[in-house]
Amino acid sequence: MERSIQSALISVFYKDGLEPIVRKLHQLGVTLYSTGGTQTFIEQLGIPCQPVEGVTGYPSILGGRVKTLHPGVFGGILARRDLPEDLAQAAQYNIPMLDLVIVDLYPFEETVASTTDEKAIIEKIDIGGVSLIRAAGKNHKDVCIVASRHQYGTLLQMLEEGNGVTTLEQRRTLAAAAFAECAHYDVAISDYFHRSAENAYSQLSYGNKYPLRYGENPHQPAAFYGDIDALFSKLNGKELSYNNLVDVDAACQIAAEFSTPMFAVIKHTNVCGVALRPTVGEAWDAALAGDPESAFGGVLITNTTIDAATAARISELFFEILIAPGYSDEALATLKTKKNRIILQQKQSFFPTKEYKRVLNGILVQAADDKNFTEWLEAGARPCKEAEKEDLLFANIICKHLKSNAIAIVKDRQLIGKGCGQTSRIDALRHAVDKAKQSGFDTTGAVMASDAFFPFDDCVRMAHEAGMTAVIQPGGSVRDADSIAYCVANGMAMVMTQLRHFKH
Repeated sequence: MERSIQSALISVFYKDGLEPIVRKLHQLGVTLYSTGGTQTFIEQLGIPCQPVEGVTGYPSILGGRVKTLHPGVFGGILARRDLPEDLAQAAQYNIPMLDLVIVDLYPFEETVASTTDEKAIIEKIDIGGVSLIRAAGKNHKDVCIVASRHQYGTLLQMLEEGNGVTTLEQRRTLAAAAFAECAHYDVAISDYFHRSAENAYSQLSYGNKYPLRYGENPHQPAAFYGDIDALFSKLNGKELSYNNLVDVDAACQIAAEFSTPMFAVIKHTNVCGVALRPTVGEAWDAALAGDPESAFGGVLITNTTIDAATAARISELFFEILIAPGYSDEALATLKTKKNRIILQQKQSFFPTKEYKRVLNGILVQAADDKNFTEWLEAGARPCKEAEKEDLLFANIICKHLKSNAIAIVKDRQLIGKGCGQTSRIDALRHAVDKAKQSGFDTTGAVMASDAFFPFDDCVRMAHEAGMTAVIQPGGSVRDADSIAYCVANGMAMVMTQLRHFKH
């Protein structure tokens, strides 16, 4: 069922991208109605525009809170064009038909993110906009609704290709997107009011749908919902996959932990190589050396601009994704020589505030593990040496980003061995020691971190036998005394953090 656009109501907060649409509508002879700033915008383009006040008979009142909430506006949107009774009533009350509604919503989420001023936040709860969108969406059989600037390109293409005529399928697609906008908006408002409320409802809404090639495996359909473009600019390579995004998330979280130059290699969400160094090139060399075998096909991340020399060495390795805050021109040219390499420029640091996981027929929600310990509790034979302390702090952070049970072995702020995802802590340590040896490292003088307490003294025994001199762990076992006694008897330093870092 086709409908010709003869009139349009335009009232938007964001004007960017609107001008070509307004000009096209004017070219098509469409009568334009508008309010406030949008009316001024249209008139400054030299295009005539009818004020909504001329339809309602009322000015904008209550500081702009009430502008379009009137039968004269909603009647023109909701009137069913195939019902003579509706058309007769509209004519009786001089209500003009509105065939196109372009309305967006006040930036509520952006306001919440930028201020704690509740008055300012409350004023960004849109009333008229949501009502207009829902009305036009409900009557999509006759009316076309555009509820977001992200739909401007689609609308302009429709106007140009259809010469101002829309199909029912097009209007229904836009209505679906419009209702999604309203739903997301309402969830954001509900989330704001429930932040401090007891027995709060948990509602999730993520914006744009980003289609993926497939899920974890090729037979699993998948999509990402969110605004990935707010975090990255993709400079090269194929489209991101489900597994890519999972690893990118893990990479960003570990990179957010450090302010000094670092490089990390991620594989299946676990960090397999990471180091802190004075320069990005040195950090890359040390991170790769930590586990060159596992680095093959990995996700690489640094918090420092990549130079030409470092890019040349990175290019010697096959990798899936490289993430950095910047690249020199020469570095980017080198990295782009392989068309499928995904090169991302990170626009802002990212660390989540909440974690979500589907379990059974519900969702688990928890605060993100964004804490590092604050109390340095020495429990071994002696205080830590300064170099040991630096390595222990580094190892403890790395361990937080490994799947439990997890052990990290560090030497000179470089991960040299790790064991993760094991069903026993001693097995995780065995893996870590074996991995260090496999990569050619001497664990003498290294330190060890554990994501949770030692249930027995077997881990500190094995660490000591491998030449490690200091250990960091949460403590809390009923047999802590056994591990402490062994460290005291064998000259090992031990730090108890009283903060566990399970990751499942």
